[in-house]
Amino acid sequence: LLLAVCAVGIGGTFQYGYNVSIINAPTQHIHKFLNETWSSRYEKELNPDLLTFLWSVIASIFSLGGLCGALIGGSMAIRLGRKGALLMNNVIAILASILMGISFPTGLFELLIAGRFLIGINSGIGFCVQPLYIGEFAPKHLRGGLAMGTSIFLTGGILTGQIIGLRQEILFFFFFVELLGGEKHLPLLLSSSCVPAFVQLLFLPWFPESPRYLLIDRGDELSCVKALKRFHGSSDYRREMEDIQRECFALDGEKPKKPWQLFTDRGVRWQLITIIVMTMGQQLSGINAIYFYATYVFEQAGILAEKIPYVTLGTGVCECLTALSCGLLIDHVGRRCLIIGGYVLMTLWCTVLTFSLTYQELYSWVPYMSMACVFAFILSFGLGPGGITNTLTAELFVQSSRPAAQMIAGTVSWISFFTIGMLFPFIVNGLQQYCFVVFLLECFFVAAFIFLIIPETKNKSFLEIKKEFHKLNFGRNA
Repeated sequence: LLLAVCAVGIGGTFQYGYNVSIINAPTQHIHKFLNETWSSRYEKELNPDLLTFLWSVIASIFSLGGLCGALIGGSMAIRLGRKGALLMNNVIAILASILMGISFPTGLFELLIAGRFLIGINSGIGFCVQPLYIGEFAPKHLRGGLAMGTSIFLTGGILTGQIIGLRQEILFFFFFVELLGGEKHLPLLLSSSCVPAFVQLLFLPWFPESPRYLLIDRGDELSCVKALKRFHGSSDYRREMEDIQRECFALDGEKPKKPWQLFTDRGVRWQLITIIVMTMGQQLSGINAIYFYATYVFEQAGILAEKIPYVTLGTGVCECLTALSCGLLIDHVGRRCLIIGGYVLMTLWCTVLTFSLTYQELYSWVPYMSMACVFAFILSFGLGPGGITNTLTAELFVQSSRPAAQMIAGTVSWISFFTIGMLFPFIVNGLQQYCFVVFLLECFFVAAFIFLIIPETKNKSFLEIKKEFHKLNFGRNA
């Protein structure tokens, strides 16, 4: 099971985290490339406003691609299967890597934009299909921990991108290996997304298709039994088989639903509201503001400018460690406790950070408090909203509704990601450090919503979770 999660994650959410991260390191080099390309092509200097616009397009086209990927990911998972969709998705990643890699030697920045768009589509599909696949082959008593592979590989991708993007040599097995943050390595850096794609193409075919998909969607009981034996062993597969058969019987041949059908289905009304609130809450929680202010906070704490990238690397390590910790705790502590606790702690750190940034220059120890709050906020986010949100999205729906729900959650996530990217500079410029008041209110609201609405899903089958929501959707006496 663990090997299956690794084979799925390396070409899934790892790509998302990696490609969000690596574009930050070569910003100056890409600016230089755009200037030189424009000058050689049109024999005049590139206007600074147009340079800013082109850079914004290169950075933000990834989100548009992610949105497109989220919109088609569920349909691919239904038509090609969960495993088939992930394998096909790697073709998009390889094509994107080729386009980004050849954009520099050919002097065509349009290829870089096209490559970023395609790798965004790849990330959107992976972010949609990976939780489906893992959630469907995991036994219910381990489902939370295995589903956390989504967040573990996402944060691992971010951390890997931060390391690869550094501009120096590191000691690796007694050899000095130069990282890819330098200008001469820029084509290699941006085309390196093909490596996880090739790794997944090499290892994922050795694992079977989702057992639930095989029985409920395809009606292939023999292949389902074989897949369950591969995943759970010949002695332990019967319990999972019985659970899948009960769900298949309850669905009574119901076909996979389209996203728009969920909005008119009273039976999933509160599940749908829940994933929309949680997904928006995750993206709008203030994590982007924390990373934006991190450099300023570290400078005020007296850290040298050239050392700040390495301290920022520490934030990536924090996220990775908390995702791993959450994976170990989720099936023991429960989803509700972790996600509510995460949001409550984030509310607290937003409050403290607002005061510490306001009185940053009043006392010598205040900058260190701000620095501690940055790390505490990231730890709280990783322990709760950062990991549990994706797990719950896959758990709250039965087989016929799950792909459509993932498409809706992915769409909301990418729209929120794009919106906060567009509005965040204006929020910061207008409110400065008081922007955290907005985020603390949002964190408090989401924590209250989860406390009042969402039941605990630990060790429950998908049908049992559906029955919990039945009371909310149709009334207590239904």
